[in-house]
Amino acid sequence: MEIPVFTLDAFTNLPFKGNPAAVCPLQHELSDDLYHKLAAEMNLSETAFITRINPSDSFTTGSRFRLRWFTPTTEVNLCGHATLASAAVLFQYNKNVNPTLVFETKSGDLCVTQKEEGYIMDFPLNPPTRQDPNDFRGTIKAAVGNLPVQEVYLCNNTKKLLIRLADSCDTSMLTHLKVDGVALQNSERSGRVRAVVVTMKGSPDCQPGYDFYSRNFAPWVGIPEDPVTGSAHTVLGSYWSDKLGKKKLLAYQCSSRGGELELEVRDDGRINIAGQTVTILQGTIKL
Repeated sequence: MEIPVFTLDAFTNLPFKGNPAAVCPLQHELSDDLYHKLAAEMNLSETAFITRINPSDSFTTGSRFRLRWFTPTTEVNLCGHATLASAAVLFQYNKNVNPTLVFETKSGDLCVTQKEEGYIMDFPLNPPTRQDPNDFRGTIKAAVGNLPVQEVYLCNNTKKLLIRLADSCDTSMLTHLKVDGVALQNSERSGRVRAVVVTMKGSPDCQPGYDFYSRNFAPWVGIPEDPVTGSAHTVLGSYWSDKLGKKKLLAYQCSSRGGELELEVRDDGRINIAGQTVTILQGTIKL
């Protein structure tokens, strides 16, 4: 069996920045065991597998596809950067003729539309609820040490714990934060949390005018730090739109690779997440 594979850096227009994802367009479904083994072999934060829903469609003519995402250790319910990368592969390499593609996923239908140099993803909005920081004292300590924390929110749907640093913190404090993934994972074993997102208010008056910054740590799913996380921005977009009173937001995830996301919170309970991709590798998996 030969499987085409692409590696793309998502949420960036520069190679070796953003978040790398492997994308495999498949002629037919594989076993779950093989999906897990391929994702472990690719060893990126996510490997995406695209399959056709209608056998008469091709990757060029079809507009609806099935999409699944796997980390090196587990399947996930929602992934932004690998969805962006999957659409880019179909548009750029399979020359898909449709203006919008629909992916059937564990999080429902996700639409991706071409936009100038990039793509716009139509994702569910996942509002978080405010928490008592004392309920997560160990996790907060493992994530941010002694940095001052303004408030803590949890999104029960995505199991993402949002820790907002105090506005008195400098951006460098978030950029230089060193998190021990093992200690973080050991701090929370109840199953309430699958990722910790540390965020802070941005500098909209300074170019390019980011409204907020974030970093994302997910050792519970085998990802000590995810470089740029579309799914986290379904939570962050909701939170910061409410706090800043804005529908359109420019976000920067300040991992060592870094990536930029354009967000638009909609009135229908959805969020548009826009970004670009760069292809790094194109090849064939031989089994």
